[in-house]
Amino acid sequence: MLREPGEILKKYWGYTSFRPVQKEIIETVLGKKDVLALLPTGGGKSICFQVPVLAMEGICLVVSPLIALIKDQVENLNKRGIPALAIYSGMPFFEVKKTLQNAAYGNFKFLYVSPERLETALFLEYLPAIKPCLIAVDEAHCISQWGYDFRPPYLRIANLRTELPGVPVIALTASATPEVQKDICDKLLFPDNAVKFSQAFARPNLSYSVFSPESKEVKVKQVLDNVPGTSIIYCRSRKLTQQVAGLLQQYGINASFYHAGLSNEERTQRQNDWLINSTRVMVCTNAFGMGIDKPDVRTVIHYNLPDCLENYYQEAGRAGRDGKKAYAILLYQNEEITALVQQADIRYPMPEEIKKIYTALMNHLQVAAGTGEGLSFDFDITLFASYFKLDILKVSFGIQALAKEDILTYNETVFSYSTVVFTTNKKNLLEFELMYPSLEPVVKALLRSYEGIFDFPVTIYEQRLAGLIKMERESLVYSLEELHRYGIIRYHQPSGKPQVYLQKNRMYSDDFKMDTTTVKERRNQYNKRITALTSYVNTTDCREAFLGNYFASPEIKDCAVCDNCINKHYKMLASGDFTAIEKQIALLVSKEELNANELIRKLHPVSEEQCWEVINFLLAEDKLQYSASGIIKSAKSSMQRTR
Repeated sequence: MLREPGEILKKYWGYTSFRPVQKEIIETVLGKKDVLALLPTGGGKSICFQVPVLAMEGICLVVSPLIALIKDQVENLNKRGIPALAIYSGMPFFEVKKTLQNAAYGNFKFLYVSPERLETALFLEYLPAIKPCLIAVDEAHCISQWGYDFRPPYLRIANLRTELPGVPVIALTASATPEVQKDICDKLLFPDNAVKFSQAFARPNLSYSVFSPESKEVKVKQVLDNVPGTSIIYCRSRKLTQQVAGLLQQYGINASFYHAGLSNEERTQRQNDWLINSTRVMVCTNAFGMGIDKPDVRTVIHYNLPDCLENYYQEAGRAGRDGKKAYAILLYQNEEITALVQQADIRYPMPEEIKKIYTALMNHLQVAAGTGEGLSFDFDITLFASYFKLDILKVSFGIQALAKEDILTYNETVFSYSTVVFTTNKKNLLEFELMYPSLEPVVKALLRSYEGIFDFPVTIYEQRLAGLIKMERESLVYSLEELHRYGIIRYHQPSGKPQVYLQKNRMYSDDFKMDTTTVKERRNQYNKRITALTSYVNTTDCREAFLGNYFASPEIKDCAVCDNCINKHYKMLASGDFTAIEKQIALLVSKEELNANELIRKLHPVSEEQCWEVINFLLAEDKLQYSASGIIKSAKSSMQRTR
């Protein structure tokens, strides 16, 4: 086994050197200290825990939020010859068990799990045998209640520390404010000697710009005409993704759209077409992008204002991961800012408003007080809001608030799979099997195949289950329906409609309570994020420096390539300042090879006569070189390359 991090990096990734702070993070992990690593999107976060684990004895337990992200990481590791496993929602019991056995007794180095899996009985049963050497928490901002994507299941990660004393934890994220950073450390029970590393946010190849055009469609076409290559366009709504993609197609631009409302097959096909460049432009909601490693994206365009700078930075950072010139462009109109400010009351409704929505919902579903736990209902949110004359956005966020209180769950997307949960106890089940022996094979197959089926609804695959007990799918479905009618199981088949599932009985009016402190604090945090986003849009300073300061990044300087920096250069050049022109020439020739005509064009609005005056002076002073092919180069960089 290789023990030297540099040798591991070269063998498995083909790199000869680490990026800034990667080596320091790796050495700290090898020293068995807890680490909070803040690296920008595309900054190589995964290497920070993957390399040290390959130098350690044991397996790394990686907690990751998205199935797409998990599958992508595991596939990439296996392609490099690094054995890795994954457990995520939807896997049958026997596959989960086999994976855990492989993690415990096989020669595997990484086990990826979703946070929801951490406290299942089967996982905890195998955890002592797995003996992790490191716990890696990816997208760690999800653990913070003040983060932009708070995931309560992430709080369970801290429980692993009691099960695995002495095992270090590394938390990784691309975007976390100082407040969120502190919350991550607190929630993960980091000790005082935990170490925090931040990689500078500077992306020299990525240019940030903000525009408020009269026509967004015209601006998008202009950008795509001027910048060849792959693009992502983020839109606020599913409907808008289709509209924008349709407009681009009319212009002859190869575009497609992507959102969570498409079937799994459609999403997979469209994503693959974009990855292999069969589709040039993907117009999408923020459901697209996470876990997708495409380095040659030349433009990321936000067609609407994002909700916060955290989301914007993550999404914009998907451009130019190959290190070549790329552009992050944000389009907005003033009314969008106004609408976002007004969203606070809608996104974070007060308890009395939530109670009103809850009461109306229970009446709509015809659920009596003291009943309803475990029941599912088809639910048309548009029809409900219209019937009770409620604002549909307030209804949506009110239902989300009820879900956070574990009162109900709401699935907007159409169910893809059936679910089963036993509704009788084991003693009654044995008696039932004696009375109805023809149904016993189906009962036994369910018990053998799915963990926790007595406690909560589990996803089942009728075709696979039918194959297991060697019967036709139609016969199996009929048997499941019989068990449902007898009250032995609750069998739910896909309805093709959104669903509300009640986790608790309907509360009596006087018993309805909400945590008002948390609601108010989350509203305050939202207002802070909107203020920061508005400031970013309106700033005349360097945009990259603004983002770096927001995320408390060290050593952040003006980027010289964002729209504000370029405008400042133009103003200086227009004034005829010799020093400013000289600096601009040095900057341009350091970034790319240019002939004289290209250089003069980029120096606009400086006159051609004045450009030649400065260029000739720099050539005479040996600060520039003029090659035989007509390329103007920096004499200093040319000498460095010769060495």
